[in-house]
Amino acid sequence: MAAIRHTLQRVVFQPNDEQLLAVVHVSKLLKKKKTSFLCIAITTENPICVTIYQVKKTDKNVFKKKRSWMLSELKSVDGKNISGDTHEFDLQFDKAFKWFAINLQERQNFLIVLWKQCFKHLPKQKPQFCNLPEDWVGDTGLLVENEVAVTPGFIEPVEAEDYLALTDREEQDLEKLMSQCEFGISNAEAFMENLAKDLSILDGENVHSVLASEQQVAQLMVQIEATIAEAEQVEARLDSYDEVLCHVRDTMEKMEEKNLLIEVANQNNQKLLSELEQVISQLDLPHSHQVALIDSDLTSAQGLQNAVAAGKALLAAMNAEIHPALVRLAAVQEQRKRFDKWKTKFSQAISRHLNNLFIHLGNDAGETLSFHASDLTLPKHSSVHRELELYTELMHWCKAMDRKAYTTLTKVYTNSLRKLYELDIKQFFEEAKQQISGMREKKGKGSGSNQDIAGKLKQQAQNFGGPSKTPPHSGLLGVERDQWCVDVDADERQRFDEVLERALAELEPVCLAEQNFCVSFFQLDVLSPTTKNTQTTLDGLGIDSKNETDVVSTSALPLKKMEKQINEEVRRMMGELFCCLEPELISFIAYYEKMDSFYCMYVLVRLSQHVMSAQDTGSFLSMSFASALVQVKRNFDRFMQAQVRSIEETKVNRKSKCGILSYVDNFEDFAKTAEAIFKNTDRRTDLDKWYTKLVGAMFEAIPRNAAEHHRTPQEVIKMENFHHLYALLSELKVGVLDGLRKDAKQKYNDALKFYVTQYFGRPLEKLNLFFEGVQAKVAQGVKESEISYQMAYSKQELRKVIREYPAREVKKGLDNLYRKVEKHLCEQENLLQVVWRAMQEEFIQQYKYIEELIQRCYPGSMIALDFSIQNILEFFSEIARSH
Repeated sequence: MAAIRHTLQRVVFQPNDEQLLAVVHVSKLLKKKKTSFLCIAITTENPICVTIYQVKKTDKNVFKKKRSWMLSELKSVDGKNISGDTHEFDLQFDKAFKWFAINLQERQNFLIVLWKQCFKHLPKQKPQFCNLPEDWVGDTGLLVENEVAVTPGFIEPVEAEDYLALTDREEQDLEKLMSQCEFGISNAEAFMENLAKDLSILDGENVHSVLASEQQVAQLMVQIEATIAEAEQVEARLDSYDEVLCHVRDTMEKMEEKNLLIEVANQNNQKLLSELEQVISQLDLPHSHQVALIDSDLTSAQGLQNAVAAGKALLAAMNAEIHPALVRLAAVQEQRKRFDKWKTKFSQAISRHLNNLFIHLGNDAGETLSFHASDLTLPKHSSVHRELELYTELMHWCKAMDRKAYTTLTKVYTNSLRKLYELDIKQFFEEAKQQISGMREKKGKGSGSNQDIAGKLKQQAQNFGGPSKTPPHSGLLGVERDQWCVDVDADERQRFDEVLERALAELEPVCLAEQNFCVSFFQLDVLSPTTKNTQTTLDGLGIDSKNETDVVSTSALPLKKMEKQINEEVRRMMGELFCCLEPELISFIAYYEKMDSFYCMYVLVRLSQHVMSAQDTGSFLSMSFASALVQVKRNFDRFMQAQVRSIEETKVNRKSKCGILSYVDNFEDFAKTAEAIFKNTDRRTDLDKWYTKLVGAMFEAIPRNAAEHHRTPQEVIKMENFHHLYALLSELKVGVLDGLRKDAKQKYNDALKFYVTQYFGRPLEKLNLFFEGVQAKVAQGVKESEISYQMAYSKQELRKVIREYPAREVKKGLDNLYRKVEKHLCEQENLLQVVWRAMQEEFIQQYKYIEELIQRCYPGSMIALDFSIQNILEFFSEIARSH
């Protein structure tokens, strides 16, 4: 164990300037196979630090510190048995560690050293030692500093404090002493005897010296007693002085406390004075403002300026931030009552003046519609706005201080100005009707009142145009061509589009100017102005606090909800002012839609442009235009649906030739008109959608109407109408109709082919039948070169059949066929030459088919038809020219 102790000291502790005091070989109680060493080490330099280490030996025989605990971290030590013959012991740090000592002597030595170090370095916070023998932890008073009770086999621990090195002087004295004795080194015993003799001589001399100085010692004791008496007197004086100082200290503390209270009182007085001065300055209203509030002169510029300043001062005073406790002061309450009186009188004066002004401006037409101007204009009434702008701040004051008066004035304004705008708008649309009809009459200046002018315009509108002007069914694709758009004036349509655009453009600045004025004048962009006047903090006194409640409720609203509420308030007021705008606009549109259904297209495009270009989509005018646009869109859809229905309900005429069906013929004009209206507009998709439906309805109606006509072959009707429709769709160049255009071409080609096959047939019928029989024999296995040996298909039989088709008879048959085709086809579509050429190609194909079979089946027979391909081309050409 000594070797391990030496190794631990040298390898583990000496490099860290530590001294190993005790070591014990241990294992954990539950894991006895894994052993380690518990060591107690102390630093060799100040400050002294005692540490408990757990050192483990690795597989490579290297000692390594695994854990360490400061001695101050030790809370308790449990020896498990007071007899000392047990191997177990517990150390309690932050948690309990249970150990099993391999050697009992090492365990004893470790625990004793641990107890000594705790007693020495932890006198006040010493850990608890229990279940240890009493002789290990005996009375500390009996312990000598460098001694430990030795038991059998006990190895005394070496402590760093027990060894003290010799000083230089001690070393010199020791060398001097040893030099005086020649045998000091060779004979230690003799040297020790000499030292003992010298020591006894010195002790004797010391005793004689003490006995000789007994009298001096007695004198010294007397002086010491006198000194003690003097010290006691000094202490008594000091105690008296201390009492005096305590009295002075108590007095000073009381004075300091009084000074502190005085300072606090002064500070409170200053704060109170400051608060009162602030309240007085906030609630003080100059005499000039009081006069302006009580006796307001709103007719002059100076009086209006004084009234505005006084109103602002009163508003600021009633909205002053005052502490709730100060509000309960009688002076504050009296001042508040004065404010209420001044507020009531001032509000009444404002309401009376503005009420009369609103009524006067509403009755005075001012700017009116000019019947003599070449351009259609709508007055903006900017003069009314300029006159009222002077009172904007007073209206804002009313909204903040007297909501009831503000609401009443708002109603008076809307009622007064509504009459003015209603008259303007009605006259405006009547004038628009006159400009569309082109029947405006020049009037001289001062031709009468506005009511007379409006009446004359209405009478002229009835005289120069009306819904009865055009039959209700005109403009539908399914009607006959001679009834299509009867008496429709293209110039009037163009004027309608121009006047409509002008009217919509004129409405925008007027409504926008009025809306901007109302928002600014009536403060519509503020839901509830701040009105935290002095009365709002007196809820406990039973005083009304309605204004503050409004403020709290509106300030708690989310931003989007506030914006929505503001927009609704603006639209509500504009709706009251321009309540006739939307009905008049819709009535104007309906008036012309009854005359000509195509007007709904113009209105749809123009209204859409104004709705889409609006900067504020939530404004009153945008909403009004959008509402009218919805109705116009419905009218447009109804008009287009009526077109589809007219196609579906079309009945063919009973004339000899059917020709181009009415809806196909009318669709050309319809498409040209629609294209001119919808070209490069945002509503193009609406037209394209109905194009698809209209053309689809035609595709279904053409075969149905073709089957209903009993004089013209169905294929001719389909061929001509699909050809006409294909040409029209090609001309339109509408992307969504490309598929239908291809379908129309295919249906035209199919009808043409079927008609040629059906009516041209096989002019050389017997020859065709003959060679069909030949083909049947070949199919049965007969070689083509041996066909002539078949009796029914011999060369003689072939010559007999060919003689039945001389060239003269063939040409005569073709001439009769041309006349029949000419009777079937109409001149409008001019497809006769196309059909005749198709028949020519069909005849040539049949001719080539017969010639080829003759060459294959009857080679070298010199058999040929009576005419050639060149003869066929001449026949067809001569017949076409002759007709």
